[in-house]
Order: sequence, then structure tokens, then C-alpha cells
Amino acid sequence: MDEQFEILNSRTVYAGFFRLEQYTLKHTLFNGGWSSPLTRELFRRGNCVAVLLYDPNRDEVVVIEQFRVGAILQPQRAWLLEIVAGAIEEGETAEEVAYREAREEAGCEILDLIEIQSFYTTPGGSSEWLTLFCGRVDSSKVGGIHGLNEEDEDIRVNAVKFEVAFQMLEDGKFESGIPIIAIQWLYIHRGKLRENWLNRATT
Repeated sequence: MDEQFEILNSRTVYAGFFRLEQYTLKHTLFNGGWSSPLTRELFRRGNCVAVLLYDPNRDEVVVIEQFRVGAILQPQRAWLLEIVAGAIEEGETAEEVAYREAREEAGCEILDLIEIQSFYTTPGGSSEWLTLFCGRVDSSKVGGIHGLNEEDEDIRVNAVKFEVAFQMLEDGKFESGIPIIAIQWLYIHRGKLRENWLNRATT
């Protein structure tokens, strides 16, 4: 049997900064037949972008730190180390968001941009679809506090050597999934990426 699902009923439970919807549905089973009706809540938000800002000349990664309400149940972890990220607004492409968020959150201009991968972040209950990029930047003047006042952003920005960033990952300092994926990707592809970007910068 082909994989199928059927929505039996849906309603909006809450509409605010985010939206929560409730679905009653059923789906086909791997062993055949259909499941019983299931009721599930879906956290709805638009598609998002994250970008790992990397300077191949200085071999540095741009790391940001900010307060995250999702971590308040463990108060000592409410400020998280992350990479630049943001939501795609109507009419924007994922690439445009990467350039915009790099300026707003880190004060960086992206010089080259490559897509790493697109994926669901938490598909067990959220619709968020994220496109992850790596952007070449000049990190020589990176630092300070950034973010938009109208969005109540308070973002501390630092550039650290890749070896330091990777050791921070190994030591469990990164507790958000997206920067963990991004830094692991850079660990795998860093040699070839540096070669390509350094060659491009000199031609």
C-alpha cells in the first residue's frame, strides 16, 4: 500500500507570535491497513534559514549568544551559543534571508554563500523547514552586541578559531541542534572549502 494520510479535522488552537493547530488524522501502516484516528498538535511557523559564517583566511567561525525562551526550563542554560538564523518573510528567498540576518545579527557581509542542506528541525511536532548555509565572511572586525531593537534582539557576537569552536562542541558548549550540525559539517568539509574559497579570493 502506498504511504497515505487523511486529515479528518483541523482547527487553530492559538494564533500569536507562533500558531498552534490541532489535527485529527489517520495514516496507512507499514503492515497494511490504516491507523486509528490520531489527535496531534502542530506548532506552525514559516520556513527558516541558518548560516554558519566562516572566514577561511583567519580560519574563524562567527558564534552568537542570545537568550532563548525554549531553554528556560533549565535556567542555567537559557543563553545559548548559536549561529546566525532567521525566518523567511513573504517575498524573500532563503539566500536573501541569509545575507540579511548576517548583517542584522552579526554585523557581517557575506562574500560567498553555499547551501549545506535543508531539513525539518523537529518534525515530531513542528512544521519548521530550515535551509542551512555556510557563508564566507571577513571576521577581522567581528564582535560586539547586535540585533534589531524592534525585534527585542540582544545578541553577543564573537569570532573564534575553528579549533576552539570544535572543542566547544566536543565539550558540550553548543546545546542547540543547528550549530552542532553546521560545525560538524565544517569539520568534514573544511579543507576543501578553504581551498576553494581562498583560491577564489585570489583570482
